[in-house]
Amino acid sequence: MAEQHGQGQGDAEGEEEAYEVVDLTEYARNHQWWTRVFGSNSGPIAEKHSVATQIVMGGVTGWCAGYLCQRVGKIAATAVGGGFLLLQIANHTGYVQVDWKKVEKDVNKAKRRLKKKANQAAPEINTFIEEATEFVKRNIVLSSGFVGGFLLGLAS
Repeated sequence: MAEQHGQGQGDAEGEEEAYEVVDLTEYARNHQWWTRVFGSNSGPIAEKHSVATQIVMGGVTGWCAGYLCQRVGKIAATAVGGGFLLLQIANHTGYVQVDWKKVEKDVNKAKRRLKKKANQAAPEINTFIEEATEFVKRNIVLSSGFVGGFLLGLAS
């Protein structure tokens, strides 16, 4: 994104070109990608749309998210439950011998590891929660419509 400044168009030998040095970090701060995609006034949605529009947009997106969560949740529950059922049938008929004491020991070991990892990841999670809370505060009507639509999507 350098600007070219020519000095004398008729003078071919003495023509010097000057370029402006651009600091990429400053340029990236001033020209975010979402500005190019959504336009220059892509601030809080509450500043651009009426309350009814915000509720409808939030409700529709919430319903879609809730519906997808319901479908994915049912598929995941069916897969886990079916796998456990097949494992129990195989164990009962003698195809598989499960050492339940070892399974319990391994599960407890995994729990301890997860607790350690969860404590280490707490700052990133807190930052995400703060950003999400700020978004909800700035767009309370849209967020309310999303929650309502999400609950309806789960119920449908």
